[in-house]
Amino acid sequence: MTENNGTDGALTVTEIMNILPHRYPFLLVDRVLELVEGERILAMKNITGNEDVFNGHFPGAPIFPGVMIIEALAQASGILGFKTTNTTADDGKLYLFAGVDKARFKKPVTPGDQLMLESQVVAVKRNIWRFQTRATVNDKLVCEATLLCAYQDRDKVK
Repeated sequence: MTENNGTDGALTVTEIMNILPHRYPFLLVDRVLELVEGERILAMKNITGNEDVFNGHFPGAPIFPGVMIIEALAQASGILGFKTTNTTADDGKLYLFAGVDKARFKKPVTPGDQLMLESQVVAVKRNIWRFQTRATVNDKLVCEATLLCAYQDRDKVK
């Protein structure tokens, strides 16, 4: 799939790094499969056994932390926001967490899983974006949450 004027636009990890400020080991989106500006995104994160987080969470029973799933959903939402506003982090803009509501975790995510990240724009009021998000593995819900993100100028973050 190729990028098509903001609809169904696939993005590689290199293109994602041109949008988001995150870098390894904290870049948690490997690919964007679909993107409709102002509406929705479908992205993915491959969960591999060599990720640093598994050294301590948990030895002998590796589980990808729920907070990292929420962060991956936030990064996917940030990509959607940046593409919708036709900006990037290099333009001096950031999407910062403003809140997480109704977060629920349904099953563990482990090495070898492919985490599918879905986000839909629910509302934009001033510079606060509300996203309805969900993460799945093999079409089974593993996490859902409503995320609030503040779209801000980087130089105003203190």
